[in-house]
Amino acid sequence: MEFHEYARYDAIGLRGLMSTGEVKPAEVEDTARRALEAANAEVNGLALPLFSPALGHAADGPFTGVPFLLKDSGPMAAGIPFALGSRSIRHAAARHDSDLMRRFRAAGLVTLGLTTVPEMLISFATESVRYGTTRNPWAPDRGAGGSSGGAAALVAAGAVPMAHANDGAGSIRVPASCCALVGLKPSRGRVPCGPDLGEPMFGMAYEFALTRSVRDTAHLLDAVQGPGVGDKYTAPPPRRPYADELGADPGRLRVAVTTRAWSGVPVDPRVAAETERTARLLERMGHEVIEASPAVDWDAGVLALRAELTAIAAMFLRGPRPPDPELLEAVSRQALAETRGLGALDLLARLDAQNRVSRTVGAFFTDHDLLVTPTLAQLPAPHGTLRYDDPGHTVASWLDSLLAYGPFTSVFNVSGQPAVSLPLGHSAEGLPVGVQLVAGYGREDLLIRVAARLEEAEPWQGRTPPGSVGRQT
Repeated sequence: MEFHEYARYDAIGLRGLMSTGEVKPAEVEDTARRALEAANAEVNGLALPLFSPALGHAADGPFTGVPFLLKDSGPMAAGIPFALGSRSIRHAAARHDSDLMRRFRAAGLVTLGLTTVPEMLISFATESVRYGTTRNPWAPDRGAGGSSGGAAALVAAGAVPMAHANDGAGSIRVPASCCALVGLKPSRGRVPCGPDLGEPMFGMAYEFALTRSVRDTAHLLDAVQGPGVGDKYTAPPPRRPYADELGADPGRLRVAVTTRAWSGVPVDPRVAAETERTARLLERMGHEVIEASPAVDWDAGVLALRAELTAIAAMFLRGPRPPDPELLEAVSRQALAETRGLGALDLLARLDAQNRVSRTVGAFFTDHDLLVTPTLAQLPAPHGTLRYDDPGHTVASWLDSLLAYGPFTSVFNVSGQPAVSLPLGHSAEGLPVGVQLVAGYGREDLLIRVAARLEEAEPWQGRTPPGSVGRQT
């Protein structure tokens, strides 16, 4: 199988070829391995050498034979080392599979490797001392986003059709926007997080994947959604398979649109224009579109994110060996120092801020079906724009710089609604621009219906980045 043939298929397309016997799973895996090696040489998205053999998987799942990657943060796979992008974590391997990993295996996904992340996963740029810089296949001088940047770069480059990603403040949607992918952050409790966590980062972090098509997103969500045994809470079950929503009529929706960041930071006019163009497209589809947005208390949202930082830092501090400060990057050291000094009342104040944001945003969706915003405030940033290892940063100054770049995503980590970034635009320079759609809690079905209609109206499958393996002979 040649690269240009392999790279043009999404996961469902590849599975269809294997189901009919047109190609054999071994041939697809061999091509994927060669494609990953070729793409990684360009984008630096692999955290480890490829697994040999691939991780075990079911022979009769909906994605059997489809190449796949995990992020260097979990879901944990028995025997596989994870480092969260840090030199301070060494020789740490998972003792057992997480619930989500078991579902990936049951789906038949052929897991071939681990993807790069920034240290502690708290950056929108996948740049670390441990792994170096992950490059964007659309423009090698630009970032692939973070923290799931390695996954995004390799999916966009055509090396695999989809890859695991997770999202604590935008870490699925931001890389999706930077690399022209579909990035769904599910509702709180939709995808299991156990058995080792009750609620990751106080319920503000979410597991799923990056894909190149809405149909892959829908089918994968069917394969992994639903409660795990003993989960603290779970999202309401879907009324039918998400794949059935792909051709469904969403009806006439009440759609709000905004291009104004709740923090007041400036938004690049080229980014705002793509959001406004999407709103006009939805209006032509028959939806009622108005300019509106939740009345977000931005300071409360930032305070809630500091609870997330506490949870991440606690994983480092509670490990079997205390981290060596000399092996941590600058912002990581600041986050660990802040966590050590945090009192119970301080943490409760941060969780109370989360509740305030959740109530306000939840109320907004009692009057609106969808919210449309930019995913990022800017075009994909040049390398070095976000300086995680800058010793001049405090935790507050780091969050300010992070959220000036990506002010639209974290609110919905705090509040719990599903949100998806769609690759609906490109700048005149050819840089991807993502548009974010948000629905009420538990309404992934509605997001998939609308996203499928937008993909049909503005198809992106034919767009190939200059760094795609599909362009190689």
